[in-house]
Amino acid sequence: MATIHPTAVIDPSAEIGENVVIGPYCVLGSGVQLGADSVLHSHVVLTGPAVIGERNTFFPHSCIGGQTQDLKYAGEPTYLEIGHDNVFRECVTVNRSDSAEDLTRIGSHGNFLAYSHIAHDCQVGDHVIFSNNGTLAGHVTVEDHVILGGLTAIHQFCRLGTHAITGGCSKIVQDVPPYMIADGNPATIRGFNKIGLERNGLAGATRDAISEAYKTLFRSGLNTSQALDQLRSSDSAELPEIDRLIAFIATSDRGIIRS
Repeated sequence: MATIHPTAVIDPSAEIGENVVIGPYCVLGSGVQLGADSVLHSHVVLTGPAVIGERNTFFPHSCIGGQTQDLKYAGEPTYLEIGHDNVFRECVTVNRSDSAEDLTRIGSHGNFLAYSHIAHDCQVGDHVIFSNNGTLAGHVTVEDHVILGGLTAIHQFCRLGTHAITGGCSKIVQDVPPYMIADGNPATIRGFNKIGLERNGLAGATRDAISEAYKTLFRSGLNTSQALDQLRSSDSAELPEIDRLIAFIATSDRGIIRS
């Protein structure tokens, strides 16, 4: 049985899972599907169509599933999908896609701190952390285990590769390769995420290979194409992490942030 405060406003079409707790003055709109064991503390607004998984926690004044802010939006049904075990702190905003053919998607086990924003059509992976005021423009891709420093702003269509991290107040206008640290306004690559990789259990040999790849890409004086050629011919090229780094950079449309 769900526990629903009498001041909550819930559309008859909303679907609520078992053991959900909905606090005072929350609003669940049409087309919302909310998974079991989720908690809405108070003054939370969930708008659909949105499919939200289990054990998600929403703090006061978070607004999830709102209409895109894209001025080209023509009013058609648009969509949001959220996985499991996420935390959305105070005043977090997440927008649905800006067309019926696309989808805003958030994975599982994310921690989205106060005032962070995820715009239309973003693709956000698992185990991410958005510090306060971390902001994504439209069509941004954030892969697994990414950490955004506070007040980081990401330009539309940029990608942040797995285990990347940004410094506070960073301005990201190109792709951040996997495992790298981006910091500054505009941001530059400052190193590789050694501590994050250690904490997430990557083997020492793998971390050493990533360190050497970082030096080849950003400290050797080679341009990006030359550095990729050198990485492809290196002894570590067969490691999944190095292969992923090479593939990410090779498929970048906006280009990667450099040092």
